[in-house]
Amino acid sequence: MLARKHPEIRKGGWYVPSNFTKLHKVAIIVPYRDRKKHLSIFLYYMHMFLMKQRMEYGIFIIEQAGTRPFNRGMLMNVGFLESQKMGTWECFIFHDVDLLPLDQRNLYQCAKQPRHLSASIDSMAYKLPYGHIFGGATAMTLEQFTKANGFSNRYWGWGGEDDDMYRRLWMMGYRVKRYDMSIARYTMLSHSEAEPNPKRRPILENATKVFKEEGLSTLHYEVIELTWHQLYTHIIAKLDEKTTVDIRSNVANMTVGGKM
Repeated sequence: MLARKHPEIRKGGWYVPSNFTKLHKVAIIVPYRDRKKHLSIFLYYMHMFLMKQRMEYGIFIIEQAGTRPFNRGMLMNVGFLESQKMGTWECFIFHDVDLLPLDQRNLYQCAKQPRHLSASIDSMAYKLPYGHIFGGATAMTLEQFTKANGFSNRYWGWGGEDDDMYRRLWMMGYRVKRYDMSIARYTMLSHSEAEPNPKRRPILENATKVFKEEGLSTLHYEVIELTWHQLYTHIIAKLDEKTTVDIRSNVANMTVGGKM
């Protein structure tokens, strides 16, 4: 229905408005598994929201194959790399599929500092749980993300990868910014609580010691299916920490505005 009403949305979920002031080209990266109902709501809502901001964007749904515990950090790393193969994206929004922004003043753009977009969520009484939270929906430039060496690949199961990224960015001299809480408002779609990763805290304790050697530069994965749907690009990836693929040279050669 949405695709018929808005044929200007190109296959793969790409949108380029006519007569607009060019800002960053924005890739929306969504880690995903077993949330089909949420995905339908998310796609309809987000296309309508983003088109109103008159920006060029593409939506990439990165699905984890297999039965291993969900690894959100690895999926976002995969989304970053695979999206770069399909265009010169300059700004990356890493976005949970169960969060919807409520205020158009919440601009889906990148800035000189990383931005935590979803600071004010209804399920958390529109209050920030703690000062260094960096989850839900976040915005980083290509340079910010690569300097931090992307997300850690070590968090299998719920929790930890966002706090880890906050520390990576801090160590590289970045300071996370947020819109006013009245602007950074989101609603969370209802879902059952995920079981926390029992190993997340000891892994997080060593985050600042290992981030330069572990993350985007040591990501191991295999794309097993790639489909360009009308409203999104769907990438199904197998995550395997035993795979021998090493992408260090590709990451090292990235430049702002460039692609692999």
